Amino acid sequence: MIFRKPTPIRRPAPEGPYPPTRAMLDEPVPERLRAVQAARLRKAWESPKGWRYWSAVNNTEVGKWYTVTAFFFMLCAGLLALLIRLQLAVPENELVPADRFNQLFTMHGSAMMFLFAVPIFEAISILLLPGLLGARDIPFPRLSAFGYWCFLIGGVFVLGSVLFDAAPRAGWFMYPPLATEDEGPGSDIWLLGLSFIEVASIAAAVELIVGVLKCRPPGMRVNLMPLYAWYVLVVGGMILFAFPPLIAGDFLFELERSFDWPFFDPERGGDPMLWQHLFWIFGHPEVYIVFLPSIAIAAMIVPTVAQRPILGYSWIVLSAVGTGFLSFGLWVHHMYTTGLPAMSLGFFSAASEAVVIPTGVQIFAFLATLIAGRIRMILPMLWIAGALAIFTAGGLTGIMLALAPFDFQAHDTYFIVAHLHYTLFGGMVLPVIAGIYYFYPFITKKMLSERLGRRAFWLIFIGFNITFLPMHYTGLMGMPRRVFTYPEGLGWEIPNLISSLGAAVIAAGFAVFLWDLIRSKGDQPQIERNPWNAGTLEWAHDVPEENWGMRSIPHVTTRYPLWDTPGFLDRVDTGRFYLPDAPEGRRETLVTSVIDAEPVLVQRVNTPTWITHLAAIFAGGAFIFPTFHLYTPAIVSGLLAVAAILWWLWTSTAWPPEADSKDAGLGLRLPIYVSGPDSVGWWAVWITMLGDATAFASLTFGFFFYWTAQPDFPPSEALHAGAGTVGLACAGFAAGWALTVAARQMNRHACVGMARAGLALAALATAGGIAAMIVAVRPLDPTSHVYPAVIWALAVWICAHAATGIIMQLYCLAGSLFGKLTPRYDADLWNISLFWHFFMLSALVACALMGPAARML
Repeated sequence: MIFRKPTPIRRPAPEGPYPPTRAMLDEPVPERLRAVQAARLRKAWESPKGWRYWSAVNNTEVGKWYTVTAFFFMLCAGLLALLIRLQLAVPENELVPADRFNQLFTMHGSAMMFLFAVPIFEAISILLLPGLLGARDIPFPRLSAFGYWCFLIGGVFVLGSVLFDAAPRAGWFMYPPLATEDEGPGSDIWLLGLSFIEVASIAAAVELIVGVLKCRPPGMRVNLMPLYAWYVLVVGGMILFAFPPLIAGDFLFELERSFDWPFFDPERGGDPMLWQHLFWIFGHPEVYIVFLPSIAIAAMIVPTVAQRPILGYSWIVLSAVGTGFLSFGLWVHHMYTTGLPAMSLGFFSAASEAVVIPTGVQIFAFLATLIAGRIRMILPMLWIAGALAIFTAGGLTGIMLALAPFDFQAHDTYFIVAHLHYTLFGGMVLPVIAGIYYFYPFITKKMLSERLGRRAFWLIFIGFNITFLPMHYTGLMGMPRRVFTYPEGLGWEIPNLISSLGAAVIAAGFAVFLWDLIRSKGDQPQIERNPWNAGTLEWAHDVPEENWGMRSIPHVTTRYPLWDTPGFLDRVDTGRFYLPDAPEGRRETLVTSVIDAEPVLVQRVNTPTWITHLAAIFAGGAFIFPTFHLYTPAIVSGLLAVAAILWWLWTSTAWPPEADSKDAGLGLRLPIYVSGPDSVGWWAVWITMLGDATAFASLTFGFFFYWTAQPDFPPSEALHAGAGTVGLACAGFAAGWALTVAARQMNRHACVGMARAGLALAALATAGGIAAMIVAVRPLDPTSHVYPAVIWALAVWICAHAATGIIMQLYCLAGSLFGKLTPRYDADLWNISLFWHFFMLSALVACALMGPAARML
């Protein structure tokens, strides 16, 4: 008998002409056919009505909810700031007690950073990105909806704690031991509530990165992308690498708070400096995560104002990437006074100065574009000009603070408060308002008031400088941050009173802006299409509004198609581009290749659902119940969240389609289902695992930090994890990985029975790895010293990920048994194999640290 290797399953490739010819694009479409196509598209993309409206998942609705919620949280944070300024208006004031004042400044900073600064970028991007890219939607609409509901639940929980006198009160940076030893639930609310919100932020970042990489219109190579899309890539990547260290720090922090594992307790070998490192590895890139999206908004407004393409496009892109890269080398900028070696101070001081260079390149490119163009001083440009003035002033004080000797004097004074607000207000708040005025016609098909907009600008601009300019003086006079009152006779009275009056002027400006947003505009005439005469794709939107995003997905060969391509809008409107119809009644968009944007796939996107609400609610319970030490309800909530997510994935993703391919328009046939690197799901897993690997690297950073910072790590008499059982754990995980990869290959070659057996054995081997790791660390007491605590933390992390891997293996096994996963349709197996590649690397590193490395150090 001769055994032959089965033939691999072939996947369909695109068929038909590409790129389209001019004759194809100019071929007329009968009016009756256009009407039928538009009716089918309208039906497919119809928003749910009545109470079902809140089950919507498309970017237009979720983006609006996200933006309004983030702006509401900003207003709440602003009210907290007003209370702070009222308390500090006069010396020895008793308006706000000391403990409540601590809660106010902690929640003001936390809300502005975690509930507004990052979420508003993601909210606006979810809303705008499909329009900017000429796409119908971003690839995972239900993930966007899930992220929004997580953000809403977490934000209400964290910010609402102020109303119950239970808010965190150790500062938005939560330094130990003040935060770790704080009584009451405040610190836990900050740690767990904001960790929940960080999950939503990372989910949105994954969605946006995949959207930019894979959902560009055909022909839009990476060098033709709108600058906003480039900034989305850079900032999304920064979120992936900046938030995980904070999540790792939160993980260690909560283990100490809940179980007395001494990661930050010096008496048992811990070190509070580890928290500062992990926090500021997040914290300083966070400043640029906030700043770069505002530059992105300016990058869209400036060419429109100048009525010419941006100058220095490539330089701007390189500078944005350079800013993101350099921002990760600045975290010690916040730690000059912690006793670091002089060499470290010199290096980080130089890095802090160097980051000015790419920032300056971007700003000068905008100025050059304005000089070379024909400027129309529209209202959004007024806000951008004000932002540039304020941010430049903040940058100048930043250069001062980058010098270690000056920072020694100004550290923790109101000079820092002034610098921070000049940077963030000018670098984020004013540009965001400019973006709201600029994109409001795109979002609502209405215009905001020119008169009210100018009044709001001057009130906010003048009020801001009245508030924060005197703080430079009070800081240099020695007024420390975070004091709830001060005595008379120190020369701080007049500057503080002026600052408090200025805060009232800022509040008046925001009141005018808010009124302009919420006032009725029903009597306003219909706006014209593209009222700013911009050149980018988002202004090809329909007026009146249609939910389909783009009537047909265009072929794009220029950065400004509305300026450079005659007849472009007419071709879009008459359905002469791709996907002009929805004959199956399904929501669809195009997926293209990463570099050259060649058509790859017709992507079916999800429809309205309630499962995202259930998943968010149960996930919220898993984070919120431990705040009050209710661990059983937390475990139940976590299991229900996993069940909801599995149901969501099972019912709405990766099912075999009714046909292999379909007509995408212009004679091009594209697959409906692909696996591996061509699929958006594979890219989502890849990007998510980069963030997860960064969090694990932060844990291993903690291990080596203790080794370098402590003279007795590990202690000479320390009990180590069992070497043999650690080896067995590593072998179990390696077997689980190898069998999973082998199952994918066997399934691909139509050896279905062997693939199923491989998945079942992989789950058993992984479970054995978990059991061996638990046995290895069980004799260690994690409360006795930081060394066993770190070993236990690594074990918990690895075992949790291994359990996730088992769920994935069993999910694919069930998919194979019930017809969801076949040799031809195997995206789920490709995706979990990618997870296992990353996990196996983490498991090898962890086992090496727990076994031989711990004994060799």
